[in-house]
Amino acid sequence: MTINANAQWQQTNCLHSGRTNCFAISGNNIFTGIENDGIYLSTNDGASWVLVNTGLTNTAVRALAISGTNIFAGTAGSGLFLSTNNGTNWTAINNGLTNTDVRAIIAMSPYVTIGTNGGGVFTSSDNGSNWNADTSANHSGLTNLNVTSLGFPSTNILFAGTSGGVFKFDYGGTNTWSAVNNGLTNLDVYTLLGSGTDLYAGTQGGGVFKSTNNGTNWSAINNGLTFNYITSFAVSGTNIFTGTNGGGIFLSTNGGTSWTAINTGLTALDIYSLGVSEAYLYAGTNADGVWKRPLSEITGINKINTNNNIAVYPNPASEFVTVSVDRNNNNDLTLNFYNVMGTLVMEFI
Repeated sequence: MTINANAQWQQTNCLHSGRTNCFAISGNNIFTGIENDGIYLSTNDGASWVLVNTGLTNTAVRALAISGTNIFAGTAGSGLFLSTNNGTNWTAINNGLTNTDVRAIIAMSPYVTIGTNGGGVFTSSDNGSNWNADTSANHSGLTNLNVTSLGFPSTNILFAGTSGGVFKFDYGGTNTWSAVNNGLTNLDVYTLLGSGTDLYAGTQGGGVFKSTNNGTNWSAINNGLTFNYITSFAVSGTNIFTGTNGGGIFLSTNGGTSWTAINTGLTALDIYSLGVSEAYLYAGTNADGVWKRPLSEITGINKINTNNNIAVYPNPASEFVTVSVDRNNNNDLTLNFYNVMGTLVMEFI
């Protein structure tokens, strides 16, 4: 018995004309930053979206982050904004910030760290109320101040991805920045991902690189990756997703050893951002809105542990699922098939 699995991407109803730069997801709240449109919020898995821009004086939103009830939005030219009421209102928090072109945010209350385009890295110890010229903002050793991304795989080590490679700041060590680019053959780093003790760097033209020793050494991990302009990362458990500028989205289930394209149904392959909720992977495109796909479709059907000789394959599936049943031991068996929303779609007796 073979059934159509309908495993594919679906475009959500987030209607806008700009590039989808970023996501921030907490529970049922999905925030997305749109170039020149501002911030949209969905509370129903992307079925509908509302614009939440009150108080936001610059709608070129490049970065989002959530820490508890604080939501931070970084803009291109007007600095950082804070909302404490789920996006209903926004307030600028730029006291002491000398560069307001924000490209990356890491927030772990009460600390907020931002990366700027041309101004390097700044840190606040009071949820953004004040930006001080502390050691991390003095930029000693940070020879490239065009910071595109930040990574924090360790509680003591901060990484900055720049147009001139990766830099590391050890809060428990020298309190200065140092370049960590050994093995990194492409220094135009667009995005970083910290997953456990591993650090991933996505480059513009060199694909993905991985470090397992806090940036001391890097190795290219591009097996199966057919497009090497990397724009975004997302992680769900042991599954790592990467978005590309022209090749769509790829999945690795083995720490980047190999990659598989997961673009079925996705008609826009210029991906600029990825976000993960409990149930969905979201993809932001250049001009075709926000797309989503159930994680259960991508990462596979849960393996059936049974003594009734039932087999389900392939796993994961892209278009069809085959269910094999030994009727000799299951004469009274009924098979029910449900979609990801819990609706019964097919029954076999």
